[in-house]
Amino acid sequence: MKKNLLICLLAAIIFTSCSTTRKSASLPPAIGQLRLIGKQVLPHNMPFEGTNTGGLSGIDYDAQRQQYYLICDDRSDLNPARFYTAKLYFNEQSFDSVRITHVTTLLQGDGKAYPNKFSNPAHTPDPEALRYNARYDFMVWSSEGERIVHAKDTILANPGLTIMKRNGQYVDTFALPAIFRMQASNNGPRRNGGFEGLAFSADNKQMFVSLEEPRYEDGPRADVDVHNAVTRILRYDVASRKPLAQYAYQLDPVAYPPVSKDSFRINGIADILYLGTSKLLVLERSFSVGVKDCTIKLYIADLSEATDVSEINSLPGNNYTPVKKQLLYNFEQLHTYIDNIEGVTFGPLLPNGHPSLVFAADNNFSAAEESQFFVFEVIP
Repeated sequence: MKKNLLICLLAAIIFTSCSTTRKSASLPPAIGQLRLIGKQVLPHNMPFEGTNTGGLSGIDYDAQRQQYYLICDDRSDLNPARFYTAKLYFNEQSFDSVRITHVTTLLQGDGKAYPNKFSNPAHTPDPEALRYNARYDFMVWSSEGERIVHAKDTILANPGLTIMKRNGQYVDTFALPAIFRMQASNNGPRRNGGFEGLAFSADNKQMFVSLEEPRYEDGPRADVDVHNAVTRILRYDVASRKPLAQYAYQLDPVAYPPVSKDSFRINGIADILYLGTSKLLVLERSFSVGVKDCTIKLYIADLSEATDVSEINSLPGNNYTPVKKQLLYNFEQLHTYIDNIEGVTFGPLLPNGHPSLVFAADNNFSAAEESQFFVFEVIP
C-alpha cells in the first residue's frame, strides 16, 4: 500500500512539474522589463537531414505541439527553400540547448520545390518570416521578392505573403497592394527591403506585416545622419486575405558609421510581434560594415492613433500621424556578441507563470557569424 501511494505521489509531482512548462504562450498584461535567461549558439551551418541549418531568419512557437518553427532564408541556393522544426530546452534559471527535429520544404502551387536564381530567378523566393495560425491551422511566410536592374538584364519578383500547410503544401496568398509591387524604376520596395516581419493577433483573425525599409516614394533609407526614414506596417484580415490599413513607422538612424562612406549599412524592421490591441513589439536591427555586432533594439509600438496611410502613395510632404514607439530594450546592455537577430516569438510560460520571449539570429551562412538563440523572462 505504501509502495503504491509513493508511486502515485511521484507521478503527481512529475505531472505537475511538466505541466508548468507546457502551458501555452500568452500575451503578458504588460512588459515591465526583460531578464536574460540564457544564450545558445548552433554549430556553423550545422548539417541536418542533408541541409545546412544557417540562415534562420524567423521563429514562431506552436504551443499545442510545444515546438518552434524556424524559416531559413536560403533562396534555394544551397538546399531547397525550407523551414525547420525545433525544440528549445529552458526554464527560468537556465537555457540548456536547442535541438533541430525536422526540416520541411516550401512548395509551390504545383507541388514542386522553389527554384534558385540559376534555374528561374523570377520565381526564386526570399523567405524572411514565418508564423503559425492556430485558428486556421496554417502557416504564413513572407518573401522579400527580388529587384535586380541592370542594363543587360532586369529581374523583378514581387514580395509575397504565402499560406501553406504545416507540411509545406501551398494553399494561397494574401492580396498584395499595388504600391508594394517591384518596379524597374525607383518606385515601390527597395531590394532586400521588403516584407520582413509577420505577426498574428491573439485571436488569429488579423495579421500584421512590416516592410523592412522605406519604399522609394516614402523617402530615404535610414543612415547615420538620417532621422526621418519611414517604413510601413500593414494590417490584414485573415479570413478575406485582404489588407485593412497601413501605418507609417519612423526608423531610428543607423547606429554606427561604417568603415567607409561607401560601405554597406542598414537599419530596418527585422520582425514584429503582437502585444495586444493596437500594440506591437518591433525589432529594429542596425548593422554597419566594420562593426562586428548588430545593434538590436526592441520597441513597443502603439498603432491606436496612427493614420491609415493606405491612400498616401508618397509619405514625404503629407500630413499624417506615425506610429508611436517607446524603447523597451537594447541588446547592447548584455555586453556580449550580438549577431543578426531577425526573429522573435513568445515561447511557453515559465514555471513561475511569466511568459518567455525567444529570439533567433540569422548567420547569413557566413563563418564569421553565428546562429544565436536568446531566451528572456518577461517580467510584468
